[in-house]
Amino acid sequence: MTDAPKTLLELAGATPAPASLNDATLVVIDAQNEYVRGPLTLPGVGPALGAIADLLAQARAAGAPIVHLAHRAPDGVFVEGTEGAEIAPQAAPLDGETVFLKELPNGFTNPDFRPALERLGRKNLILAGFMTHMCVDSTARAAVDLGYGVTIVENATASRALPGAVGKPSRSAQEVHDGALAGLADLFAVVVPDASKLG
Repeated sequence: MTDAPKTLLELAGATPAPASLNDATLVVIDAQNEYVRGPLTLPGVGPALGAIADLLAQARAAGAPIVHLAHRAPDGVFVEGTEGAEIAPQAAPLDGETVFLKELPNGFTNPDFRPALERLGRKNLILAGFMTHMCVDSTARAAVDLGYGVTIVENATASRALPGAVGKPSRSAQEVHDGALAGLADLFAVVVPDASKLG
């Protein structure tokens, strides 16, 4: 019997704790209608949006700062002015919650995003949104490079099925989602199952 695998954090003796809404900024990533209907519809998007709504309510009640990221593209999907590009009603920002537009997966490619976070003065980010393997992953890794602690709320994220690479079988949405979170939990983020597990 082989030993269970360990994360790089565990091998280094680190035991990072989840962020708390008392000392973190909540970042909701691309919670947009393109993922609710059409070619990018995500399995489980309804429950994930419900979890995002609950997380937003919890953050607002705690007085935590909240920022939103939204993807834009010149054609195809996420086109400015289309229903698909709009943030889903469950995740709609309230007055005072800024929406930063981006054209790449990593939210920090918007030059205004990092300065806005720095003005908030919190070094921990709580991430939720879509897709786990793409924009959540890219933003989380960039955040760590910039010195932020990252916590991801698992049930407030989702992915889609992907074709297998190098001739391997395709991967279900759940496999892609779980694999992305496993990679992030190795070094880049604390992953919690739901908002009740935040510090």
